[in-house]
Amino acid sequence: MSGSPTRCPWPGIHDPEYARYHDEEWGVPKLDDHELFEKLVLEGFQAGLSWLTILKKRPQFRAAFDGFAPERIAVYGPADVARLMNDAGIVRNRNKIEATISNARSYLELRERQSLSDFVWDFVDGTPIVNAYASFTEIPAQTDLSKRISRALKAQGFRFVGPTTVYAFMQAIGMVNDHLVSCHRHAPCTELQRAIERQNR
Repeated sequence: MSGSPTRCPWPGIHDPEYARYHDEEWGVPKLDDHELFEKLVLEGFQAGLSWLTILKKRPQFRAAFDGFAPERIAVYGPADVARLMNDAGIVRNRNKIEATISNARSYLELRERQSLSDFVWDFVDGTPIVNAYASFTEIPAQTDLSKRISRALKAQGFRFVGPTTVYAFMQAIGMVNDHLVSCHRHAPCTELQRAIERQNR
């Protein structure tokens, strides 16, 4: 009987949902604005917590925030904040909840000029960065590029988008490939990223 595939170390070996996220989502290029907005919000909620905590609560987050539809979140008022603060299924942090509402409004303002996808992917000219790390300790928490994107997002009014949060966002949406070279997902994600690169030429 064959063993489990070789993975990056961070999903561990005990949680199948974490392994599924690693195998099916993390590092896969995402260009859809709705997906990117959801991911940016959830990465903001993750600040100070583990991603596994957010991942397990993701279905409840989606239900609580109207499927992460920016048009609906942007009109949330005090009653919605109170509702969310009483929702045990999500992370009940008032600052992060209010930032999500503010971010939805910033998203809609940005969309009048360009898509969120174009905004973030333009920083790499539509060409994902494929790294070749052999050890998890080599992977940075933030980079000069994530600092630039963070500053640009903040200039657009976005909150909870510090450079570490932005780098996690970049990894998750496949803007960078930080699967270890020994990981069974490095090569498939590289091919998906090369396809995005060819598409954008």
